[in-house]
Amino acid sequence: MGDIDRFLDEDLGEAGDITSSAVLRGEKAEGVMVAREDCVVAGLEEACQVFESLGAVPEIHYADGDAVPKGDAALTAVGGASAVLSGERLALNFVMRMSGIATLTRGIVDSCRAVNPEIKIAATRKTTPGFRAYEKKAVALGGGVPHRSGLYDMALVKDNHIVMCGGVKEALSRLKERPPPAKVEIEVTNLQDALLAAEGNVDVIMLDNVPPEEGERIASEARKINPKVEIEASGGITPESAPKYARWANAISLGALTHSYKSIDFSMDIRKVDGSGTPD
Repeated sequence: MGDIDRFLDEDLGEAGDITSSAVLRGEKAEGVMVAREDCVVAGLEEACQVFESLGAVPEIHYADGDAVPKGDAALTAVGGASAVLSGERLALNFVMRMSGIATLTRGIVDSCRAVNPEIKIAATRKTTPGFRAYEKKAVALGGGVPHRSGLYDMALVKDNHIVMCGGVKEALSRLKERPPPAKVEIEVTNLQDALLAAEGNVDVIMLDNVPPEEGERIASEARKINPKVEIEASGGITPESAPKYARWANAISLGALTHSYKSIDFSMDIRKVDGSGTPD
């Protein structure tokens, strides 16, 4: 069972839409999904899959990643009223949440690239269980980068790994003994550990919860040792403070992209149509 079928099953259960079954008699409907605020839209592809799974015919009026002004229709779905109504909330859930992430990401990307055109705005693993792929997709649609998908595709040595190893130096030694089959990043919080990481030839040094001015100094010193190392800023960074880190970082990761976004207000206006799709 794919995600869309699983999500529909969660909403419909074994009994289906008992309200529509009780009050509808085969009517046809058109549902128009309207943005109630300016946004970067995302989730339209998934919304179309929802309606198609139920037998309705969707049509998108914008592409995912486009800017949609307040009041514009982003998607229309035509079909049996029961199908349109049964898919309405799931389709809106996708679009509202994913558009919220894409809109937040785009705002941060734009403000940071005004300072550093090469900066990458990255997501984290602070995602909703079962919904990570869609949240990271929304980040990408907003102009950000997904970062690692899970624990399997990038080695990120974090503070708790370092505690277990007994320090950055020992962690780096163990990485050399058993190098992971992927890019290696290490989290540090001070100049001394950043210099050790630079000497250890890791791919990325993450400066965690370091003020921007201190981070700039640490990044400069680390690059003197290893000019190729990428520097990522993370921890406590807000949309307002992100441009200060963009001056010197290669990437900025923000958990807020996927855990503190505001869903965009979309609604679906339903009207009755005849068999040809013309409003009654």
